[in-house]
Amino acid sequence: MDIKYDSRKVTYGDTFVAMRGFLSDGHDYIADAIARGAKRIVAEHGTYEVDTLIVKDTREYLTKYLKETYQEQLKSLKLIGMTGTNGKTTTCFLIYQALRSLGIKCAYIGTIGFYIDDLVEELQNTTPDILELYEMLLTCQKEDCQYVIMEVSSHALDMNRIGDLEFDVAIFSNLTKDHLDYHLDMKSYALAKQKLFYHLKYNGLALVNADDDYKSFFLVHNNTITYGLTDGDYRLCDYKIDIHGSQFTIDGTTYHTTLIGKHNLYNVLVVIVLLKKLQVPEAKIVTIIESLQAPTGRMEMIPYQENIIVVDYAHTPDAVSNIISAFQEITHHHLYTVLGCGGNRDKTKRPIMAKIATDLSTNVIFTSDNPRNEEPKEIIHDMVSTLDNSNYEIEENRAIAISRGIQMCEKNDILLVLGKGHEAYQLIKGNKIHFSDAEIIQDLIK
Repeated sequence: MDIKYDSRKVTYGDTFVAMRGFLSDGHDYIADAIARGAKRIVAEHGTYEVDTLIVKDTREYLTKYLKETYQEQLKSLKLIGMTGTNGKTTTCFLIYQALRSLGIKCAYIGTIGFYIDDLVEELQNTTPDILELYEMLLTCQKEDCQYVIMEVSSHALDMNRIGDLEFDVAIFSNLTKDHLDYHLDMKSYALAKQKLFYHLKYNGLALVNADDDYKSFFLVHNNTITYGLTDGDYRLCDYKIDIHGSQFTIDGTTYHTTLIGKHNLYNVLVVIVLLKKLQVPEAKIVTIIESLQAPTGRMEMIPYQENIIVVDYAHTPDAVSNIISAFQEITHHHLYTVLGCGGNRDKTKRPIMAKIATDLSTNVIFTSDNPRNEEPKEIIHDMVSTLDNSNYEIEENRAIAISRGIQMCEKNDILLVLGKGHEAYQLIKGNKIHFSDAEIIQDLIK
């Protein structure tokens, strides 16, 4: 594409669109864009030494330009978008696997990257901005993809990062406490996520979790199907969970999955409903569900002697509760948890996560997790300052904390290392330092 909004990506002859973001203003980089060869500037104010177009809203201009230029080219792609606090990555990646198992060429865009067959590239945001999205969708079209499965974050929806894209399927998983540093309250958070369902085509399909307290915000489309464990058009029942996976029944048909935990049953149920809507034979759906695997860093289990170490991305109160509760249902001796909270993010969830972890675990080690520009000890203080439970210890160094957790394991114990999952870095004072929980664990147990 010869249109850019990141001055660092400008090459000779490009058009540079100066867009205002949450943390920066593209107008501050116009001189840099021109120095790099931009021959046209689209801005909201100012006069410049190259051809310039002044518009009221540069984001609106770019959105309209991309739609008018590429909509016809991309009309063959079917878009499946999912929003919600927890479950987006797992569910979207399961859908991606399921469609591929049917021989359908498809792509995935979300937290763990951009996939067509294998990983194409890692992404900075769960939902990239509109220009990157169009570049990815054009790649999908060139690769003859039929479907693109996307995680759609509340930030992306609130900032209109998905532009005028229209979806064939919109899915809502759940809404629990997270990102209130940005959205301020749960209603605003729900309304931001609700926007996905107004991007749904008239003849599109909405899938909504009927068990969620905020479901009413998402029952806005004429073609809506609900799902759940206690309510919904499609209801899962008679479930059993052990270390090898889960078994459950829907409308008299028994399914098996390698995924563990009640929260994962919701994720798998979405896949089943979608496959049913695609008129895949029931026996084939049973086979597909049994073959699906969780994405990297989502309940990733590493055997250690006669114990199990689990790496997971859980970083919200609900997610932490879900994963610890899931492993509580499995026979074990002790259950230990290593946990931190991210810096420069919603501080209100810190003491909640600490209480959940100590309530449900034998012992907890509080540690660092992407402190960003905060001090780890201050983050941990926020977690424990009002905590009544005493079954915890503090170790700021995450590698040492993981080592300590492994040392606690004796026989038939479970160690949960939570918060980072697939991430292979720590964000500290503006630096991105290589750090992988899974790698640390593998090195230690060797």
